[in-house]
Amino acid sequence: MRVEREKRTIIEPKVLKGFRDFLPSMEIPKKAIVNKLEEHFSLYGFVPIDTPVLEYTEVLLGKGGGETDKQIFHFLDNGERDVAMRFDLTVPFARFLALHQNELAFPFKRFHINKVWRGENPQKGRYREFTQCDFDIVGADNAEADYEILAMMESSFQVMGVTDFKFSVAHRGLFNAFLTHLGVEEKSTEILRIVDKLKKIGTDEVSALLKECTGTKEKAEDILSYINVENPDEPFLTTLERLSSLAGGEIEHTARMKAIYGYLSDAGIEDHFTLDPSITRGLDYYTGIVYETFLTELPHFGSVCSGGRYNDLASLYTKEQLPGVGSSIGLDRLLAALEELESPVIQRASSSDLIILCLDESLRSWYDQLARRFRSEGIRTDAYLLNKKMGAQFKYAEANHIPYGLSCGTLEKSAGKVTLKNLKTREMHQMISIEEAISIIKRN
Repeated sequence: MRVEREKRTIIEPKVLKGFRDFLPSMEIPKKAIVNKLEEHFSLYGFVPIDTPVLEYTEVLLGKGGGETDKQIFHFLDNGERDVAMRFDLTVPFARFLALHQNELAFPFKRFHINKVWRGENPQKGRYREFTQCDFDIVGADNAEADYEILAMMESSFQVMGVTDFKFSVAHRGLFNAFLTHLGVEEKSTEILRIVDKLKKIGTDEVSALLKECTGTKEKAEDILSYINVENPDEPFLTTLERLSSLAGGEIEHTARMKAIYGYLSDAGIEDHFTLDPSITRGLDYYTGIVYETFLTELPHFGSVCSGGRYNDLASLYTKEQLPGVGSSIGLDRLLAALEELESPVIQRASSSDLIILCLDESLRSWYDQLARRFRSEGIRTDAYLLNKKMGAQFKYAEANHIPYGLSCGTLEKSAGKVTLKNLKTREMHQMISIEEAISIIKRN
């Protein structure tokens, strides 16, 4: 037997570049955030959906555009079909709508939290496999729907316990009107993608690319003047009026933005929103308001929540007009940023609220009954499974950050009592009833 083991080849346990394993210390707080968000979205009347990981490549590439097409993971499956892994949750959602529109009630509000894959260059906070959290409204093209998504973004960050953030918003329609006024509307797609790179490559390089794209230094400077906000404290509506004048005057997009800002002000959350015309979002399918979210203390970390209005996306798959607006929280990037900030949101997560220690092997069934009682009260309870000394059991509890330990020997069992110990403060509650133990744990 020993000889056979020595001859066996051991495979190196390695992970692909841009992919990660998640230890409990990160997965527990992540799941906790997901649970909070799912409950929160439900309060707004949003419902969950899911779509396949694999789609036909032609479906996903229908309108991704530019860099996304290069980043998609695609291959021939066993049936020689050209398939691809979803790179976001929005394009599959458009296909979903076209396929199931007769089964849905509109306006349709959905949320979808799941993994997506992009073959981009991995870097801090950016991975090839990551979790997105999308929420959208389809079937309503008005300021009310735009506002509700923005309000949900703000309240979602509050629910997650993240307080230092700023939402940067702009309007693709208003920017396109400006480009038309400038006489470069035929270059709008390329210009939008160049401007979208501003925070990554800087003003000088963007200026050079715009000059090459438009053919003149003057037009490049005009575009830079439009997207540049010299005074970051400039009031939202003042910036909006300035942009409108550059686009040729008051237009429908201006009125939409004013209405949205009015709703934000009435809700008392307008301070979290700033008008930043450099926000364009690189994907082709956005047609109206667009936004990105930056953590105040890590502005260069990148956006952790983004989205916008996409009134024509589903037109690739159906003749029905299905206008939509939505947003996506990049959970992995957000968690990476919060970890760097040592945010209290990312705390040492406990696997359980209580561990039932094994004092006597003959009482295993009783320990199981105790565990069932505590679990029925919503207390996460771990009954220690091995026959080891108490030191090892306490070490196990410490490694899993379990706050309470319960012990019960034959004496306690015969009296219907237990001993509860706070493993952090070392406070002991000896010979108390099970109901008292439940009350103590719940109280803390």
